[in-house]
Parts: sequence; structure tokens; C-alpha cells
Amino acid sequence: MTALTSDVILERMMALHPKVIDLTLDRVWRLLDALGNPQNELPPVIHLAGTNGKGSTQAMIRAGLEAAGHSVHAYTSPHLARFHERIRVSGDLIDETDLTSVLDECYDANGGADITYFEITTCAAILAFSRARADYTLLEVGLGGRLDATNVVDRPAMTVITPVSLDHQQFLGDTIGQIAGEKAGIIKRGVPCVVSQQTDEGMDVIEARAAGLGAPLFAYGQQWHVGPERDRMVYQDETGLLDLPLPALPGAHQIMNAGAALTVLRQLGADSSACEAAVTRASWPARMQRLQHGPLAEAAGSAELWLDGGHNPAAGEALAQHLQTLPARQTWLICGMLNTKDVGGYMRPVAAVAEGLVAVSIPGEANTLPAEATAEAASDAGLDATVAPDVREAIAQITSRAPQARILICGSLYLAGSVLRDNG
Repeated sequence: MTALTSDVILERMMALHPKVIDLTLDRVWRLLDALGNPQNELPPVIHLAGTNGKGSTQAMIRAGLEAAGHSVHAYTSPHLARFHERIRVSGDLIDETDLTSVLDECYDANGGADITYFEITTCAAILAFSRARADYTLLEVGLGGRLDATNVVDRPAMTVITPVSLDHQQFLGDTIGQIAGEKAGIIKRGVPCVVSQQTDEGMDVIEARAAGLGAPLFAYGQQWHVGPERDRMVYQDETGLLDLPLPALPGAHQIMNAGAALTVLRQLGADSSACEAAVTRASWPARMQRLQHGPLAEAAGSAELWLDGGHNPAAGEALAQHLQTLPARQTWLICGMLNTKDVGGYMRPVAAVAEGLVAVSIPGEANTLPAEATAEAASDAGLDATVAPDVREAIAQITSRAPQARILICGSLYLAGSVLRDNG
């Protein structure tokens, strides 16, 4: 068996449905039934939905649980460099042998029927989790929530809804209220739900859903509070106050993500040391990640090289706010985006903090926005914008003009994954 075995099966799975995204649970229920309903054999599940912050919040919950001595399964998407990143079994990334085995089993059980790539690979993750011991299972929604392939656990231990904003409107609706309704679809009868900061419109929808199902809410600004204080972070809920270091994950928005994670941990009985570990030990690639080693970092020379995978207007705002907190340095962007995103909405906030932008197309991605279109959107937002055939050439263009620049590669997790692979 070679290291490419799972890649071959995954490629075969891509052909099982003509659409990448087709939201329904019918195909998932059919396959899970054929597999013996492994979703009913999972360790206690914490299910996370939201527009931004799901991955970071999950990473902090996992860090806290593991610091408390618990073994944790974790599922996330998309992956960056390798598919295996999506499935963490009992704390470790799934190995090639086990991944190949569960993929093969799901492919055979599906019998050639229509099913999307995300649906069948989510079933594979659930199958892997059902066969390994752990104390908790963390499931991150892929898209939306109500009809997402992860929404198959009748009674999770807890649900989490991170901030809801506009994204994926073609699938989830054109308003915050409609999108919040899809996210709130993970709320289950009688199951506690932790809710991060929301708009009034979004919160009204979430509260109505929870009330209809008798699900206790633990909402930011009501049952819990979090915020910066001097160079630290203060969290408070009904059980008391925690004075903690700022999150290891950079950006002011990570304080809110930390607050949601801490609320989950406190409801699960975690002590103060586990809570501190949640904010100090969590790691999540491509979220304002500094690249200091590898071929691309070397090509940047004296320039700083950073990587961020945020891709919607709210992510652009968070990114701009964080860049303003860094030491003064001329900032240039290398940006590639998908053609399904609100490019203008992403560009407007980052344009206020950057000197210029070099646009690239995302390698190997059918839905990439052409570099020329990204550059046009950047110009419309007021940025000095050019194009480059790839990231390495973009770095060369920037460093020829500003050798000491801060260079941020941004706009898509798919671009971030390509960068991490190329940077080795």
C-alpha cells in the first residue's frame, strides 16, 4: 500500500455526484444506514456551526479538553495540505492505512449511488470515530448546518454557534436571518447551545429556534462575557471570573472565539488550568500564520511573510483590524479568491491597511477567480493592484519594490493550502 492509496479513492469519490455542493441529508442517512449507523456510536459530540471562527473555536476546545486529560476526536474542513488533516482520531491525525480502509468501506457501501464528496468523506470520518475510543467528538459543520452532512447526531452533548455573517448566500440565503436559521439547524431539543456574539437579526432567529426546542442558551453578553483588559483577557460567567493570557491565535477576533470555547469547557466542568491551556496551546494553521522557513519564506528575503485563509467580508474586517495592531511596516497583499465569494466585500476593509496587492489565480482550483478579476476588484477598492502567474513571482514583484515589506498571502483557504504545500 502506498501513500497515494487514499488519494486515488478520494479522486474516485469526486465523480459520485455532478455537484460539489447539494444540500440535503437524504444521501447521508442512506449511507450511514448501510454502514450500520456509526453516528449512534460516537463519544459525546460537540457540534459547531457559524460563518467565521468554527475552526479556531474547535481548536481551543480541543486544547482545553486535552489539557484536562481527555482524548478527543475532531473533524474539520476543508483541509489545507493533506486530506488527513480533516480527521483527528483520539488526538492524532488519521493514518494512511485507517483512512484508506474507511474510505474503501464507504465507497463500497455506497454502491455507486449519487453522493457528494463532502457527504461520503464525512461518513468516513464518522465511521473512523465510531471505532476508536475517545471522551469527546468535535464535529465542525462544513456549510450551513441544518442540511450539513455532520448534522446526523440526534442528541449531541452541546452545540456551538460562532458569529454569523454573510457568506455562501447562493446556498444559505441573502440575509443574516436566513443564514442564522440554517446555522441554528444544529440546535437539538433540550441540548445546551453556546452562542458567540451575533447581530440582533441573527440572535433573534437563534433564540426562537432554541426556545422552540427547549434548548438552554449560553449566549455572549447574557450568560457569559469576554474582552481584553490591558495585555490580558478577562472571561466571566455565572460561575466566576477568569483572568487569562491573550489567545495564542493572533487577532482581536480570537478573544470572542476563546470566550465560546471557554463557555463550552466550563459547562463540561473544566478547571482554570484547562481553560488557560485552551487559549495558550491552541494551534490553527493559516490564521495569520507567520511563515519563517521554507522556499517561499526564503524567497521573501528580509520581508515578513504571513498567511491567512479568511475569505468573506467579516474575515476581511477582522484581518484589517489585526494588521492595524502590528508594528508599523509597509503591508502588501498577495490575494487569490474563489469566484463564489464577495470579493469587493473582502477587499474594502483590507484596502484601508495595505499599500498594494498582487493578484494570483488559485492553482488547481476550478472555481478560482482569475487573477485579473481579483486585481480589478482590488483596484476598485483603492489598492495599487497588479497580477502575477504564481505566489513566488508575486513575492518577487513585491520585494523588488519594498524589500522590507510585510507580505500577507490571503483570500482563500485553498490558496493557503497550496502555499503550505509549496513551502514544504
